[in-house]
Amino acid sequence: MQHNFFARKRLKTLLYCAFLLAITLIAILITNYNVIKGFTSIPKAAEWAFNNFYPNEKSLKRLPVIMSSLSETVLVSIAATAVAALFALIFAIAGSHTTGAGGVFSFVSRSIATVFRNIDVSAWSMILLISFGQNVLTGYFALFFGSFGFLTRAFTESIDEVSGSSVEALRSTGAGYFSIISQSVIPACMPQLISWILFMMETNIRQATLIGILTGTGIGFLFSLYYKSLNFSAASLIVLVLVLAIFVIETVSTYIRKVIL
Repeated sequence: MQHNFFARKRLKTLLYCAFLLAITLIAILITNYNVIKGFTSIPKAAEWAFNNFYPNEKSLKRLPVIMSSLSETVLVSIAATAVAALFALIFAIAGSHTTGAGGVFSFVSRSIATVFRNIDVSAWSMILLISFGQNVLTGYFALFFGSFGFLTRAFTESIDEVSGSSVEALRSTGAGYFSIISQSVIPACMPQLISWILFMMETNIRQATLIGILTGTGIGFLFSLYYKSLNFSAASLIVLVLVLAIFVIETVSTYIRKVIL
């Protein structure tokens, strides 16, 4: 029996690898990608990065400006995530099977979240640029809409996982709807909700760099400005600062998750 189990496992692995290989070959044929040229260009790219893309003494003088733009990007990301989490919680409670009102109201709540979730933040940026132009508000709303859709879905699933027995027990005692939400559902889901919020915050800080390039704000705009002006040393310093900032944020988030879960 054990031999058959490993044989089936190897067969599934081979089939999976064959499927990936077939998809890769089809993509290469459709896009006319030159595989040989692609692989031979890797050493040249590494050589160029080694010779040009590194911070120097002159670029370090721009560090205060870079840190100021980074703080703006981080604060906008945190603000967008926090406000989106509040709205997402309201829509998740309304759309959840455990706490939702049911019927059309739950359907509308879930549908709105689905629409917002399936539009990428970069697409939101391009859409909002028409209305707000290139400013911080455009980036804020792009992050807000993307976070709202994702968190609503995540919060809804977290609330649905809550056991209905505690909800029914409170209902049998005559507890009101808001009492059930505040005393049973939210306390039970709070660790998962906080974990999702931290995850979204990390994601938004990464995405805010791309959005900054599109909206002309924050650390993304500064990177685009330095790179287009061929100031590769300053651009590489921005990349290094971003990597360190994201590492610190992920470390703090991981510690918080370990405490609350």
